[in-house]
Amino acid sequence: MEFKTINQWDEQLWNDQVSRIYHQAFDGKGAKPDKIIRNMFRKRICNLHVGIVESQVAAMSLTGNLEGSDALIIDYLAVDKEWQHRGIGMKLMNYIHEWAITEAHLKSMVIEVESEETPETVARNHFWEKCGFTLTKYVHEYIWVPESYRAMYLKLVPDTNISEDGKELFKYIERFHKASYQGS
Repeated sequence: MEFKTINQWDEQLWNDQVSRIYHQAFDGKGAKPDKIIRNMFRKRICNLHVGIVESQVAAMSLTGNLEGSDALIIDYLAVDKEWQHRGIGMKLMNYIHEWAITEAHLKSMVIEVESEETPETVARNHFWEKCGFTLTKYVHEYIWVPESYRAMYLKLVPDTNISEDGKELFKYIERFHKASYQGS
């Protein structure tokens, strides 16, 4: 398996390989429109990480730096349905983990997860816990989406400045989402 990180919008890569995986996983579940993702690249606030198997993208993740912290947010992570349950998501997360430390010089990672305890959500949270993330207790209610969310964090090194308090983490997360949509 090969991994790549892209920090510029690549229309061909997105349209030919990544978009299908992204929309397969997130349409109807909080997917940002493609024009917003293009805007995020234009503003240089995100990266696209891909896992390639047999010359095809099998997994993707959009990440961004959380302004005012030394943390990387995992905005989206998905594995193509044909490649699921083979450890590819974990391999992509291991790659992002190493990339965050060595290339981006970040000290922690954050993700927001749906707070409702459905079998799907419990399974996803279990995946994140296997990746080393810790679930916070605080439940965040957005005014523009019906679902409530909780934050998870992973300290990559001991001296990170990231909070373990979910309410504090959502201040960073909301700032990231606001920056994503501004100027689009």
